[in-house]
Amino acid sequence: MWRLIKFLILLAILAGVALVAYAYVGPIFFPDDFAAPGTERNLPVTLGED
Repeated sequence: MWRLIKFLILLAILAGVALVAYAYVGPIFFPDDFAAPGTERNLPVTLGED
């Protein structure tokens, strides 16, 4: 049982490291995924009229 818990903890740590690596290296390899939208959008908003 202890081996399973240690494996799950290691897996969670590796997933966290992979997420941080993707956040830092991702814009270099996948610039379109990290780019802001190129067009401006204006949407009307109706607030509650009480």
